[in-house]
Amino acid sequence: MAPHPNTSNGGTPNTLQLNNQLMTKLKPAKAFKNAVEPAPPPPTLPNQNPKPPEPRCITGISFDDRGDTVVTAAEDEAFKLYSCKNGRVVKTLYSKKYGVDLPRFTHKSSTIIHASTKEDDTIRYHSLHDNKYLQYFRGHKGKVISLEVSPIDDGFISGSNDKTVRLWDLRTQVCRGLLSLPSPPVVAYDPSGIIFAVAVNPYARILLYDQANFDKAPFLTIHVDDPGLMFMTFPPRQIYITSLSFSPDAKLILVGCSGAGHYILDAFKGSVLAKLEGHIGLERKSMSAPQTIETAKGISGEEVSWTPDCKYVVSGSLDGKVFVWDMQNLPQLNEAERAAKFVPRVQPIAALEGQPGPSRCVRFNPRFAMMCVAGTGLGFWLPDTSPDSEESARDLLKKKGTT
Repeated sequence: MAPHPNTSNGGTPNTLQLNNQLMTKLKPAKAFKNAVEPAPPPPTLPNQNPKPPEPRCITGISFDDRGDTVVTAAEDEAFKLYSCKNGRVVKTLYSKKYGVDLPRFTHKSSTIIHASTKEDDTIRYHSLHDNKYLQYFRGHKGKVISLEVSPIDDGFISGSNDKTVRLWDLRTQVCRGLLSLPSPPVVAYDPSGIIFAVAVNPYARILLYDQANFDKAPFLTIHVDDPGLMFMTFPPRQIYITSLSFSPDAKLILVGCSGAGHYILDAFKGSVLAKLEGHIGLERKSMSAPQTIETAKGISGEEVSWTPDCKYVVSGSLDGKVFVWDMQNLPQLNEAERAAKFVPRVQPIAALEGQPGPSRCVRFNPRFAMMCVAGTGLGFWLPDTSPDSEESARDLLKKKGTT
């Protein structure tokens, strides 16, 4: 159940059940086209025509626990707070000295942690109320590329280009745990906060650890294996994992990848249940950029996420669209298909028209029936519940073969 931000009856939220029809009717209700300050023009030589600067993008977004506020971090070294209830900018803050990336709300709506992009690789604990740093978490010797807050307490976890995972607590600046890995890791907590996952590229391995015994071997190692890739290119392109997220019911793991496919895993057995296709991966920065031969992160990592009821996965795309996949009826494999490690391809139920440029960050509000989509700008998306939109949504679902 997801309450709609619009209210009636004295301010009581209207409760909406997310379904296929509603998800196909999500539209931008509020757009912030100037959410990121433009870059200065690049230097030019005498008698040379000036080149327009590349547009700056929002690189990360995070909702607070109540879904009332969203914070964004951008390439202009600013982070902004927006009210999800009235669709307004609440505050703009800057981190020109250190840069800002991977903003994550703590369990207080007045504080965040974030990674740095300049000066050093320190993680910073910031008070949004009085614009002060409360704590510095030093230890990483490379850029922090993955950062997640524990769902149950003041702990958080980070992965860095220095090939380490560090476990932290907001109450002390000393790292409480360290894992060394063969390559830069991507991290995620399960909803209980007891288990965390670590993805390691280029091996396409996901390691699951018990947080109380993180210094021991992982209790489950998952190989994200997709034999179908060998029929697409030769040699087959490697899977490059850029994000991990457990479903809110902890049964599935969403593996976000930089290429044109994300994967759904069984969190208990480790088997690959489906590949989500249809979007254009964010290995490049724009549609005009040349395609890469080798797999790389590109600008991906924040573009794919769950809805809070586990029913859908939403993802951005290089062409600016937002794709929606239905997770309620994943294909069931027979014994022969399971033995052959066959990976079903799942097509989206909707490709929603978005914004110019890549849909670089896509997150669904944890409490309200709204979605935030960010790239060069920021959009608040709500379901269009007008009668005309219901008829068009039904037509779209019929074309998709969904009832």
